[in-house]
Amino acid sequence: MKQLPLLAALGISLPSLLFAQATPTVKQAPPPGIAVPDADAAELKAGLDTLGKEIESLRGALESKPDLLALLPDVEVFHKAVRYAFPDEIFKPQEIAAAKAQLALGMQRAKELRDGKPSWATATGPLVRGYTSKIDGSVQPYTLIVPEDWKPGDKTPRPLYLWFHGRGDTLTELSFIAGGLKAKRDFATPNAFELRLYGRYCNASKFAGETDCFEAMDAVGRHYAIDPNRLVEMGFSMGGATAWHMGAHHAGLWAAASAGAGFAETAVYAKVFDPKKEVPPWWEQVLWRYYDAVDYAANLGNVPMVAYNGEIDPQRQSADMMDNAMTAEGLKLERLIGPNTAHKYEPETKKELSKRIDALVAKGRDPMPAHIRFVTYTLRYNQMKWITLDALDKHWERAEIEADLVDEGGFQVKTKNIAGFTIALPVAPAPLDKTHPPRVVIDGQEIVGPPVKDFWTAHFAKTDGKWALSEAPAEAPKHHGMTGPVDEAFTDSFIFVAPTGTALNEKVGAWSKSELDRAIVEWHRVFRGDARVKNDNELTADDIANSNLVLWGDPGSNAALAKILPKLPIQWTKNDLKVGSLQVSAADCAPILIYPNPMNPKRYVVLNSSFTFRQGSTTSNSLQTPKLPDWAVIDLRTPPSLMWPGLVVDAGFFDERWQLPTP
Repeated sequence: MKQLPLLAALGISLPSLLFAQATPTVKQAPPPGIAVPDADAAELKAGLDTLGKEIESLRGALESKPDLLALLPDVEVFHKAVRYAFPDEIFKPQEIAAAKAQLALGMQRAKELRDGKPSWATATGPLVRGYTSKIDGSVQPYTLIVPEDWKPGDKTPRPLYLWFHGRGDTLTELSFIAGGLKAKRDFATPNAFELRLYGRYCNASKFAGETDCFEAMDAVGRHYAIDPNRLVEMGFSMGGATAWHMGAHHAGLWAAASAGAGFAETAVYAKVFDPKKEVPPWWEQVLWRYYDAVDYAANLGNVPMVAYNGEIDPQRQSADMMDNAMTAEGLKLERLIGPNTAHKYEPETKKELSKRIDALVAKGRDPMPAHIRFVTYTLRYNQMKWITLDALDKHWERAEIEADLVDEGGFQVKTKNIAGFTIALPVAPAPLDKTHPPRVVIDGQEIVGPPVKDFWTAHFAKTDGKWALSEAPAEAPKHHGMTGPVDEAFTDSFIFVAPTGTALNEKVGAWSKSELDRAIVEWHRVFRGDARVKNDNELTADDIANSNLVLWGDPGSNAALAKILPKLPIQWTKNDLKVGSLQVSAADCAPILIYPNPMNPKRYVVLNSSFTFRQGSTTSNSLQTPKLPDWAVIDLRTPPSLMWPGLVVDAGFFDERWQLPTP
C-alpha cells in the first residue's frame, strides 16, 4: 500500500493510521496540493537539506554567543515553511518559486548570522521573524512592520497593533511568509509596530493559536521596546472572531480592540440546533463557555471595543449578538457599519475606524481604574488588571467580581461563585492612605487589609462562606494553569508518551495506537507543529517537571501509566474499567481524561487523547471547541468517526478538588 508523503515524513504507516479511523468526507484543510515537477522537487529537496545542515551547524557554532543564537529562529522559519509545504501543500506554480526564494533568504540570513551581522535585526519596514514555541519546540513565524523612524537601540516604548488574519485554507507558513515579506502598514500609526500573527494557521487563535499570540508578543518584546499601555488587538472575518474572544477574555491588556465581522459564539452562528443535526451532548454545550465571547461580554466594560461590519454582511451577526449581550450587561457596544457593503471594509468607514482607534491608543490603557467588573467561567481566564481570581466555588458556572477603590481608605468588593482572589495594585506609590491599613468590604463583610506599601497586594480566601485575609493566594486544586478540560493540556508544553509493552487487551492497544498516530498527523496539520514523542521508558525528570504528559495505551502497555494508576481517580484492570459508579468491560472500553500528574501536580497527565475536536469540526472555526470535558469513557466497539474517538459512554467534569462529584 502506498504511503502518503506527510505520513512517511512523520514515520507513520498508513495501515496503522487508518485502523478503525473514519474516512474523511468533509473539506480537508489544508487541501491537497499540486504535483511538483521532478526538477523543481529535486532543487527544493537539495535546498532543504543544505539549509537544514547549516542551521544545525549554526546551533553549535553560536552556543557561546547567546545573543546571536536567539536569532536562529529567524532563519529556521524559512526552512520550516518549505519543509511543511513540500511536497503536499504547494497549491499553485508560483509557490514553487516562493519556496526557492525563501530557502535562499534563509541561507542569506544564516550567513549573516554566522558573520555576526544580522541585517534584519536592525531593519525597518516589513520583516518575517520567528520564535521557538514552548508547546512543542516548533518554530512559528510572525510578520512585524517596524516603524521607519525606529533606530537600533531605541528604548522609547512604542504602541503595538496586533492583527489577526481571516480564514484561508491554503494559508500555510509558505504563503504567510510570502505575504509578510511584502506587507504594507494598515491600521497602525507610523510610530507604532504592527504585528501580524500566523496563529498556527486557521483556528481563530484558540488553544495553541491563543498561546501563539502571547509567545509572539513576548518575542517582539525581547527585540523592541513596546508600551504595555498601548496595545491594540484587531481582526476581520475569522480574525474578527479572534478579536471578539481576545478582547472579551483578555480585556485588561488592551488600550483598544476592534472586531470586524467573524463570529462571537458557536450555537447560533453554526446553527448547531438545526433539526437536521445531532444535538451536541451536554458537556460540549457547557464547554462553549470556554471561548464564546457573548458569555464574557461584561468584560468589555474594561476596554474600548469598536465593532465593524458591512451593512449587508451575513457576519454582522457577531456584532448583533455581542450588542445584545453587552446590552444585557448594562453596556453599549460602539459600532461602525459600512453602508451597502458585504464582507469587507468600506473605505470611508475604515478611515473613521482608524481615527477612533488611534485616539484610544493616544489616550492609552488605564492600568489602575477605580472600578473593575470581571466575569469568567474558568480560571484559565482569571485576571482583570489589578484583580486576580485564585479559586472558584464551581468551574463552568458564571463567576463574577465587582471591585471599587472607594477612596484612599479601602475597597468595596462583591463576588459570585468565587472562593479566593487577590488585589495587586500595579502602580507605586499605591493610591491608598499610608497612615492606616485599608478596609476591604467583601460581600458586606469588613476586613482590615495589610499595611500600605508602594506596590500593595492582598490575598483573600473564603471558607464556609466567610472571607478572611490570607498570607498567600487561596490554595485550590483547580487553579489557573490546572483547570481542565482535556484541550487545556495542549496550550503549554506537552509530550506524547508511547507505550512499549503489551496491552492488557488487544482492541484497546490497537485503538490507542491508531489514535496516537492520528494525533501526530493532526497536530502537524491543524496546529502546524511536530509533536514531541517519547517511549514510556525514555521519560526524564526534566520531562516530568516541565511538560504535560500524554500517556497512550493501557496499564499493561504503558509503564508510566501503570506507575501513576493507583493515584488516578479510576480503576483499570484487564477485565474492568471503573470511573466512579460507572463500570464497563476493559476489553471493549478505554478512558480519556486529564488530571494533575501524580509525579508533578503542577503539570497535567492526559490519557489517550490529543485536542478533542476532530476533522468534522474543521468546516467552521466556530466548531473548533472542546468536545470532551475532564474525563470520558469510550466504547471501542463503535469505530472512531469524524467527530468522536468512538462511542462516548459517559463523560463529565472533576470537581474543584479534582475528584469525581458524588451522586
